[in-house]
Amino acid sequence: MHLVRENLFIGNIGDAAEVLQNGSTEITHILSVLSSASISFFSEWRSGLTIPTKEIKKVFVGGSGGAAASGDHSDDGSKSSLSPQKLLYLLEYAGKDLKLVRMAVPIRDMESENLLDYLDACFDFIDQSRKEGSVLVHCFAGVSRSAAIITAYLMRTEQLSQEGDCYNRGEKIDSSKLGADPGLPTESSSVIEASPNEGINRTAYRCKKCRRIVALQENVVDHIPGDGETSFEWHKRRGGNPFNKSAQTECSSVFVEPLRWMTAVEEGAIEGKLSCAHCEARLGYFNWSGIQCSCGSWISPAFQLHKSRVDISTV
Repeated sequence: MHLVRENLFIGNIGDAAEVLQNGSTEITHILSVLSSASISFFSEWRSGLTIPTKEIKKVFVGGSGGAAASGDHSDDGSKSSLSPQKLLYLLEYAGKDLKLVRMAVPIRDMESENLLDYLDACFDFIDQSRKEGSVLVHCFAGVSRSAAIITAYLMRTEQLSQEGDCYNRGEKIDSSKLGADPGLPTESSSVIEASPNEGINRTAYRCKKCRRIVALQENVVDHIPGDGETSFEWHKRRGGNPFNKSAQTECSSVFVEPLRWMTAVEEGAIEGKLSCAHCEARLGYFNWSGIQCSCGSWISPAFQLHKSRVDISTV
């Protein structure tokens, strides 16, 4: 979760789940931008997660573009037959002791979705939330839908232009936030230089083509095999019993933290190839929204090195 402006935060579904489940001394309002407005999306994302809610209202948009609260219309046959009403947003009390106000906007993470239909409602909610407390705006990964809404909000409230301020501010990622490059010479690499286990062999991952070190074991992000987004699994129609964990093979990739040799990441790309900084051989892929491992676990954000493209050695 990151502070964007005073009383305005951006985050992902994990940040929102933490606030909803345990409460927060900072956050009083949550704007959820997910493919479903229902709070059940959280329990489907993480089994066993239960979040109490109390509905305030639902607002729908009809074919004419007007908005109506769920209690304001009757079944008198006047609803447009050309365009069935769709949910604009759900407003509810949520979380521990129902102290949070949550607005849920059902927007899928697809290019075909039109964010403009929802912006006014989102802007009004953000404005009101910042007056009453602080608001967390989140989508699934915290890098697409939520970022787009906050960018549009800042463009309106601060009169920022797409060609000027907004583009320049988001053009590159601060490389100081990335992990040190383990492939640099010892005197330039803080990872190797400041090792607390000096003299002890450590596992290193090298480019198979040129032998450059691309990651150390301390850069690896561990995950639980097969315990990720199992909802993705049925699409693949794999043979055998999908619940048979013993049939799983070793992960075909290793996931690491973002490192300074990852040029495409530093340049601000949302997803792309990971190529060796020395020989430019392709090593893997990255996606801030996440990647599913061969074991079935969902890693988000994901910086993936294919084991077939790297060698494991000691340094």
